Amino acid sequence: MIKPFVSIVIISLFSMQAFGLPVVLDEIAAIVDDDLITITEVKERVKTIRAQAANPEALPPTNVLTEQILERLIVESLQLQMARRAGVRVSDAELNNAMARIANQNQLTLEQFRDALAADGISYRSMRQQIEREIMIGRVQQGVMNSRIEISEQAITDFLESEAGRELTSDEYRIGHILLATDSDMNQKEIQATRARADEIIKGLEAGDDFAATAMEQSSGTKALEGGDLGWRKPAALPTLFADIAVALEPQAVAGPIQSGSGFHIIKLLAKRGATAQGMIDQTRVRHVLINPNEIRSLEEARELAESLRAEVIAGRPFEEVARLYSEDPGSALNGGDLGWSTGDEFVGPFEQTLKASTLNEISPVFQSEFGFHFLEVTGQRVEDFSETFKRNQAANFLRNRSFDEEVESWIREIREDAFVEIKI
Repeated sequence: MIKPFVSIVIISLFSMQAFGLPVVLDEIAAIVDDDLITITEVKERVKTIRAQAANPEALPPTNVLTEQILERLIVESLQLQMARRAGVRVSDAELNNAMARIANQNQLTLEQFRDALAADGISYRSMRQQIEREIMIGRVQQGVMNSRIEISEQAITDFLESEAGRELTSDEYRIGHILLATDSDMNQKEIQATRARADEIIKGLEAGDDFAATAMEQSSGTKALEGGDLGWRKPAALPTLFADIAVALEPQAVAGPIQSGSGFHIIKLLAKRGATAQGMIDQTRVRHVLINPNEIRSLEEARELAESLRAEVIAGRPFEEVARLYSEDPGSALNGGDLGWSTGDEFVGPFEQTLKASTLNEISPVFQSEFGFHFLEVTGQRVEDFSETFKRNQAANFLRNRSFDEEVESWIREIREDAFVEIKI
């Protein structure tokens, strides 16, 4: 009912100056459901795009770029409105960490990053707001896609049996390498002396000598200055000479010397990751109740409600009943707050810490995370061979990510078509 009035002017103040003329502070670019996009927002985004473009000359003309950016702001607004209705919030600490990561990716300190933005005519505050928007939109997209993208067990099995699936789920090995070089001009005695030196190095490593320091001092390999670290590699990417030996090693084990035309090789399995590296894993089943602060509930009121509900559970009210009626975690509330079996490290820091400090069938104290106030209960503990589950999870994530962008585009078209949008410029 108010949209026709709002469409006339976004913010106008009647000046106390001479003549009492109104002063227009900003104008509307578009009305998007319950939100407004201002011309200033559009201009600032155009400026940011131009400042960040690797080749500004390749950008389209201003009128075309403005149209594209306005459309982007419209779909962003629709997603942000959904995020706000769902109570999605981004904490100051999370934003600070995000800004620090961006600065680090550009090999800058936070202060240097702030100065670089200013040099491009972009305020640190507006960049921070944009990052906050992106985080909120990302969370909305993840939540929606979790319900829209369904990966069947048969699809996972078929993928695992394919060559691409076997390659994806194969383990990765981080190998340390030392090469004691020989050449064709060396006589047999010199070669044997090099072999004896390799044996002595292996004894020292097995006794506890630092591998990286030894590699930097003794190795003739291409990665000697990196401590002999060949990085993470799949078996197919390991040198053929010692691939079979490396994959059979236990982590921290040393093997060699392995002779080739270039000399004697010593290898160490520094680390291993992947399905078979998981082995037997401790798992915990947990349920929780989440209470969010929002527009009508302050931070302190959210905490008080969480404390009150926890007290009711301790007094005997069924946990699952409280979760279904009050928990604001849409993913678990209908299941009585049950989050299923997990290793714990997939949760945010405060949740993981509380989970690991909790004992079976005890209600935890109320604690705060970036999502709000929680209390939890550990309902089960077990040790599982996680290797097959890990592989299937890898495959499911790969298949889901492969569909993610296409499904997001489809969903955005749907919400754009269903929205009330009035473009004013």
